[in-house]
Amino acid sequence: MGYKIYINGIGSISAQEEDLFSRGSATIYRENIFPAISPNYKEFIKPMALRRMSKAIKMGVTSAKIALKEAKVEVPGAIITGTGEGCKQDTEKFLENLLDLDEKLLTPTSFIQSTHNTIGGQIALNLGCKNYNVTYTQNSVSLETALLDAQMQFNENPEIGSILAGGVDEISEKITSFQKLDGQLKLNPIKNLDLLREDSTGTITSEGAHFFVLSKEKKENTYAEFQSVEADPVVKPETIINEIENFLAKNNLNSTAIDAVILGKNGDNRYDYFYKNLQRKLLKNKPQLAYKHLVGDFDTASGYAVFVAAKILKTSKIPAILKLNNVDCKIPKHILIYNQYLGRDHSLMLLSAV
Repeated sequence: MGYKIYINGIGSISAQEEDLFSRGSATIYRENIFPAISPNYKEFIKPMALRRMSKAIKMGVTSAKIALKEAKVEVPGAIITGTGEGCKQDTEKFLENLLDLDEKLLTPTSFIQSTHNTIGGQIALNLGCKNYNVTYTQNSVSLETALLDAQMQFNENPEIGSILAGGVDEISEKITSFQKLDGQLKLNPIKNLDLLREDSTGTITSEGAHFFVLSKEKKENTYAEFQSVEADPVVKPETIINEIENFLAKNNLNSTAIDAVILGKNGDNRYDYFYKNLQRKLLKNKPQLAYKHLVGDFDTASGYAVFVAAKILKTSKIPAILKLNNVDCKIPKHILIYNQYLGRDHSLMLLSAV
């Protein structure tokens, strides 16, 4: 039996303030690597524990608690986390100590906290949650894989009432900068809001955490229905339209029913043609939105797209700063999210109004 899944709580930490929807203006960056905006972590994490946490853990625990509080859930039935690169800051510390101390007398703390499942583990410890807890590391579909598992858990375990699912990635001083070496990042600094007008290779990057409380029960504060998610490591440019049409057909919809599409365009002229073909053909008469000029591109950046889609469906408002065209939609009912990175790891997600 397939259950309807609702998003009842959201916790978002990114390079943009959460009130973007109300104020309409964005935070501007002029570097190609920029940090997420930190909330007051002391409101969510005890100071003694906070001192030992890397930013990924702080963001993950805090965004998870924000989402749970909003959904009025104390302990979820499962915690499912996606992270592309895990706790890079602690990994970097451990490797630096390894070199500085000539592989002798190493403290294990940084190594213990460098593992990818540290974030999900710390969330569970903070909540006192002993339920199902899994971390997925699937490059730029890490979040999508976590959400896919959440769907499976609801279908396979009818007793589960709510699931906390999300994605976290952080920047670090050295490891992140390595992305410049293979062309993942643009060589010259640019203003983030100019990203999608820049005709060059590479993109910009940041960090963030996005957690969602998913439930089979619709509540008064429900954001949207999370209908489906699908990921494919390899898709040919000429078949992407068929892929989307097939995805929609599985959900008893077609392209005419889509009220807006959120695209993962990131300013990399080597791969943005995947989006351009859709913009010119299948989705040319739909409101087209982007988000990576606001929060950068990283392995779980699509969490911000889910956050944006849920906000739009709840408020029926589309901030102008997200728009790629001038097509309007007064009351969006179905929003499609499409993302890919470096021409691979294509993902589709569908959210609907409740």
